Parts: sequence; C-alpha cells; structure tokens
Amino acid sequence: MRYRDYKTFAPGNYYHVFNRGNGKSDIFLEPQDYEVFMHRIRENFFPDNESPKELSPLDIKYQRKLLPSGAFSLITYCLMPNHFHLLVRQNGDVKISKLMLKLCTGYAKYFQKKCEHTGHLLQGPFKAIHIENEAYLIWLSAYIHQNPVTAGLVKNPEDYLYSSYLEYIGKSSANLCEKNIILERFKNVDDYKKFVNDSGILIAQKKEIQDLLLD
Repeated sequence: MRYRDYKTFAPGNYYHVFNRGNGKSDIFLEPQDYEVFMHRIRENFFPDNESPKELSPLDIKYQRKLLPSGAFSLITYCLMPNHFHLLVRQNGDVKISKLMLKLCTGYAKYFQKKCEHTGHLLQGPFKAIHIENEAYLIWLSAYIHQNPVTAGLVKNPEDYLYSSYLEYIGKSSANLCEKNIILERFKNVDDYKKFVNDSGILIAQKKEIQDLLLD
C-alpha cells in the first residue's frame, strides 16, 4: 500500500481515494449535500451525459470545464457524514489528482456558500492508496459498503442511501459503477451480499484487514 504520490498515478490502476472533514467535522449535513456531491461525481465521471443548454455570456465565463469522457471508472463509493470513500480506476493519462481537485473544490465552494463556512472544509489533501492485487480490491469493496454499519449509522448496508451497495444488489438504477469488476468474482449477487455481510464481522473485529481501517 502507498499513500498519495502523484508519480504513482497511472492508466489502468485502481486507487482507494478518501478524505474527511477538517477537524473530523461533518461535510454532509442534509440530503441536498449528498445530492450535490453525487452530481459532481456524475458530471466528472460521465461528462457526455450532461444535458446541453443555452449559455449566456456569464454562463460561458464561469462554465466548468469537464474532464474527458471515460477518463475514470467508479467502482464503489460511500459518502459518510464527515468523510467519503471512492474506489476509482484511472483509464487514461488524466490523473486522479485532477479528478479530486474538480470534485472537492466544487463541492467545497457550494458548502461554504450555503453554510457561510470559512476556512478549509476538508482535512488537507486527499489520500489515495494504490490497489496492487485482486484480493485487496475485493476486500476494499466490502469495507466501503460496510462503512455505514461499522459507524453505527445503520444495521445493514442496504439500509444506507449514500453508497453504491444498493446499485450492486439491484435496488438502485443509478448505474454509476462498473460493478462487473467486483461482481464477476462471485457466482451471483447473493454470493456477493453474503461476502459483504460476512466481511462485516471481520471489519468490526479488526481482523485480517487492519490496512483497510483508515478512518
């Protein structure tokens, strides 16, 4: 495992990207905040899906430049009240650092304006861990999906609205994630659900996966 190092960002590699609120403070206060962050995810991962519209001169001046289509793939995600986790594959030469700059800067500006918040919203630069083997990739998907359970927010991962788990088990049509990267390692969705549920016990006991417990 290696923490953030721009030199290690390379096409075809997977990264666990995460950050949390400055001083561990909440960065999502209500449903609208989660929705705004998810919108930022959609527009940066799927720029071709952004609806065209008539732009005024002022719109053009402040229009956000979107990343190239297909630059990144989102594998799993979870937005928690005071932090977030993304499992991302870099597909081309545009680096993870550029993706995170656009995601986090845009959301921070929204939050600061809405809440009249001053100072840094996030606790320093994001961190990223290079995923170097398949076993770690699979365990990480379970860890991310179990995050709300581990934190005591819900009893089951499918009860949490702001993660990719509902998409994985067919209870959401969001279609944001390349689920096959994980699910093709399992016989079916029920087999994956069992894996995630069984993983929750190990995560709670902090066994075998100490290197995943990042919060």
